[in-house]
Amino acid sequence: MTMFTTLSFRHLFLLLTTFLHLFSSAAALGVNYGMIADNLPSPPEVANFIKTKTIFDSIKIFDANPDVLRAFANTNISVTVTVANGEIPSLANGRAARTWVNNNIRPFHPQTKIKYISVGNEVLLLNNQAEINNLLPAMRSLNSALSKAGIQDIKVTTAHALNIFNGVTLPSLARFRVDYAKSFFAPLLLFHRNTKSPFMINPYPYFELNAIGNNLDYALFKQTPGVFDKHSGKTYTNAFDALLDKTFSAMSAIGCEDVEIVIGETGWPSHGDGGNLVATLDNALSYNGNLVKEILSGNGTPLMPNRRFEAYIFGLFNENKKPGPLAEKNWGLFRPDFTPVYNAGVLRNGLPPTQQVPTASPANPAPSSKKYCVPKPGVTDAQLQSNLDYACSQGTDCSPIQPGGPCAEPATARSRATFAMNSFYRSKGQVDSACDFSGTAQISTVDPSYGNCHYL
Repeated sequence: MTMFTTLSFRHLFLLLTTFLHLFSSAAALGVNYGMIADNLPSPPEVANFIKTKTIFDSIKIFDANPDVLRAFANTNISVTVTVANGEIPSLANGRAARTWVNNNIRPFHPQTKIKYISVGNEVLLLNNQAEINNLLPAMRSLNSALSKAGIQDIKVTTAHALNIFNGVTLPSLARFRVDYAKSFFAPLLLFHRNTKSPFMINPYPYFELNAIGNNLDYALFKQTPGVFDKHSGKTYTNAFDALLDKTFSAMSAIGCEDVEIVIGETGWPSHGDGGNLVATLDNALSYNGNLVKEILSGNGTPLMPNRRFEAYIFGLFNENKKPGPLAEKNWGLFRPDFTPVYNAGVLRNGLPPTQQVPTASPANPAPSSKKYCVPKPGVTDAQLQSNLDYACSQGTDCSPIQPGGPCAEPATARSRATFAMNSFYRSKGQVDSACDFSGTAQISTVDPSYGNCHYL
């Protein structure tokens, strides 16, 4: 006899409603707040900006920085803190875990709404066996330490890069790597199920371009014929959904499809080295703008229809001290002065991404009919101020950036100079030579407008 013949209708109803409740909460949109830079605003300024100017309801940081935790107290913005990978082996010890909670959580909770502790980041990708072997023991120890401290509303998880699957590309056939499926993922997912904590993944179509045949439009949510999965009968219109369903299929194969999935990181860089042809403003705008719409829509994926996801965009700021290629420094939605690198639709009272995010493009996209003159990345405040002074002295209408004007805030050199430079460029008939400013300007097809500040 099967289980279903012995369960009453009432029990089945309770099981169904519990399952639906798990995945019926509102979609949540957060952002990764990285700090590998020497020019960032203070944490209190960042907390105020996120709370008053953006639609983000949560942040994720890559440590347990006390200044950040203090700054976000009483903001009602959820915070995910991260245990450094190198600390994982020691935190498998219960006493060390209790000490970590006492030092990093208790002084700030509950005034700061700490939601998750991420134990390490992309541990399997970095392939340190001591960290891999001690990851689940450390998660258990920290969960126990929270319980002993009387803290019930913080969940323990860890974020995974998506090198965790077999080589199959079709979402319905995805399985966890053979070397880790039973020994690592099965007990890890049982921990998540038992503690009602989420399985956190970092899906990046940007890093999957080779795997998807360099189908850039598919990666950027643009209109394509899609990819048909003949085993499930589902058609995928974008790589992001495919990565989520690969995760769901792998979890389902070991009986843990009921565990919640949280997107810990995803994004697209807006600038790269000369040989990087995909790290561009237009591509970053398309990916992140459409991502925001996707998350907020609550449409789910082909295998998880109407399932709402919690997602954290990477990242909040461009970080000028990150090592590696130029693209690594340019994942941010905002510059350190809070001006948007582009409008992804995350500003309160700003233009929604539907007004300027392209949904389709030909193989060789034609230039936009609208062009804007903007400063190049890396231009100093002194150069920007000089450009601002020059543009406004040439009869350009600079009244919108004066106090009380629609473009007066943020009152930074870059924001004000950008408006003045573009106004000067338009007053000169948009000839290329009018967008030079001693080599500090460039022409862009991305509209810099935000909120009530509209660039003509």
